[in-house]
Formats: sequence, C-alpha cells, structure tokens
Amino acid sequence: MTCNITENKTAPDPARHVAARFDIPSYRYLDSDGRALAPLPAFAGDYDHIRKLYRMMLLVRSFDQRAIALQRTGQLGTYASCLGQEAIGTALGDAMAAEDVLLPSYRETPALLMRGVAMHELLLYWGGDERGMAYGKVPHDFPICIPIATQAPHAVGVASAFKLRGEQRVAVSVFGDGASSKGDFYEALNLAGIWRLPVLFIIVNNQWAISVPRDAQSGAETLAQKAIAGGLGCEQVDGNDLIAMRERIASALAHARAGEPWLIEAKTYRLCDHTTADDASRYRDKVELERHRALEPVVRIRRYLEQAGQWDQRQEDELKTSNDTEVENAVNTYLAAPPPSAQAMFDHLYAVLPESLHWQLVQATEQGHGCG
Repeated sequence: MTCNITENKTAPDPARHVAARFDIPSYRYLDSDGRALAPLPAFAGDYDHIRKLYRMMLLVRSFDQRAIALQRTGQLGTYASCLGQEAIGTALGDAMAAEDVLLPSYRETPALLMRGVAMHELLLYWGGDERGMAYGKVPHDFPICIPIATQAPHAVGVASAFKLRGEQRVAVSVFGDGASSKGDFYEALNLAGIWRLPVLFIIVNNQWAISVPRDAQSGAETLAQKAIAGGLGCEQVDGNDLIAMRERIASALAHARAGEPWLIEAKTYRLCDHTTADDASRYRDKVELERHRALEPVVRIRRYLEQAGQWDQRQEDELKTSNDTEVENAVNTYLAAPPPSAQAMFDHLYAVLPESLHWQLVQATEQGHGCG
C-alpha cells in the first residue's frame, strides 16, 4: 500500500508542497495451499524446525478444544480460544529471546506455551485461580491482560527500564484490532517513538472486536499505518502464514533491539466465538466464515510440509495422539490442584496491610475457608 499525504490537487497552488509520503509493506510467502510465492527465508528449509512449530500449532488446537469442553461442563471459567490465529503466537514465541518480556492479551496461548508456560498454569488462570499467572519458567513475562490495550503502555514502561539499564532486551505487546482504537495504544506509540524504545507492538487483526467488524472500527486503510504518527517502523504481514510471521517478527525484534520501535499488523481471522460467553453466529455471516476458514494457518503449513515430502498421515495421527495425551495430563494436574486459601486474596496487595483490611484477613484465617 502507498499513501500520499497531499492537499487538494484540483487547482495548482505554488504554496502547496508534499508534507509526507509513506509506504506500508505487506509480506506473504505461502499461498493458502502451502506453495511458495517468493524465495523463502533459510529457516523454512529446516524441516525439523518447521515440524516443531507445526506441532505447537496442533497442540494449541487440542488444548483449545479441551478447554472449551471444560468450560461447557462447569470446570473452567470463560475461555478465549485462538482458533485460526495459531501461526502468530507460535512464530512470536519461537522468535523471541528468553530474556525478552512478553505482555500478552488473552489469545496468545501459543506464544505463552512456546516460552515455557505450563498448560496447567493456563488452566488454573482460566479457572479463576491467579496462581496460574505466576509462571514457573518465565516469571518475568506479564500475566494475561484482559482490559483492552492497557498492556501497550505497560510495554513502554518495561522497554524504558531496559533502555535505562542498557539491556539488550525487547518488550513485546500483543493485542487485537479493537485495541488499536484505544487511547492507551496511541499514547504508547507516542512515547515509544519519541524515546526510541526497544519495544515491538503486534496488532492481531482478526477482523472482529467482539461483534464489531474491522470496517466499522477504523477509517485507516491499514492498521499498521497508525504507527507512522508515532515515528515507529511498521508493516503488515499475513498472519496465517507461519513462515512470513516468523521471518518478519525476527526482523522486527532486531529493529527494536537496536532502538527502533516497531509495529506489525498481522492479518488473520477469528474462526471461533470471541469467548465461550459469545455466539458469533448472531453477527457474523457464514459465507464469510467459510471463506476465511479456507485460508487458515494450520492446514497451510501442513500442506507445505507434505509437498516437501516432510509429513504424512502416519505422523499426523501420531502427533494428534501425543498432543491429546499431553493436554489430558495437564487437565488432570489442573483438576487435582487444591483451591487457594481465603487468605490468598490479601496477598500481594500492600507491603503492610491497612487496618481496614486486617480484620477481614483475621476473620478469613479463623474461618479457614478455601476458595473453590
């Protein structure tokens, strides 16, 4: 896409000049059948690597299905599936360095798992137990963010700390297309640009902010171009193309690490309901849904591997069995976890608990209630 910012062209005006021009590059390597559209990056030929990423995408699908079943049977709270968006989080989790910090929204399950968060920890969180966000292996990553766009200014704060300390680390904030209409988002871009922070913003443009379609959210031709006003580098990537996402995220992280804040708009489609509390059939056209289902990322990368002679049905069946077993073990660990104590609600609030809350803590301790 090319946008020219000019004044009215109908009448020549010697005082008129072009104030600015900008281009928004768009990247895609594989078509919907997994065929290469352009020369592929070198890592795409490392089939062990690609199989590892494909395994994660399928694992997340198994996890999603089981989590939804748990919610439907009253064993889990409201859950947000990432069906159709698996390539984005998988590519991100693979590209980030261990010392980087992830500030996720509620649909970054693949990235969280790639970075070492345990499935039972995620289930604890969605089951209403905040202990699930005290990640055992990546304690520096932020908890899942439910409020829309608030993790964007949080990422600016984290990136500011990195810069002040002289650390070669990147803060990565991920959020949906609806978040790009919030003031928090614009304020974060402004500070990231003026302070030249090591931060990467990823807009997961899945075309729907709950029931509000993309074309009713913003008059901008792309969501990526919103970064230009803040002085950030930006691009648009096919979010259903695992190879494109992995290559472009790695490039964006390198820019951010060098003090060039960056933004990626990942174009995809939410194939599921917004959450288990939603019914997307009430506002979304079935024809549109099926059209986008044909572009989904898991089938695309499987076809890529099959065409290269690197995948077959036997491997597919074995992987599904292995993934289902791993998910079931995580579910059993989650269901066997003892409930938190009633006192836990007072933890991590204050260095010294105020007197107004202290009597409540004493009462909860004496009664010894747990929280189910």
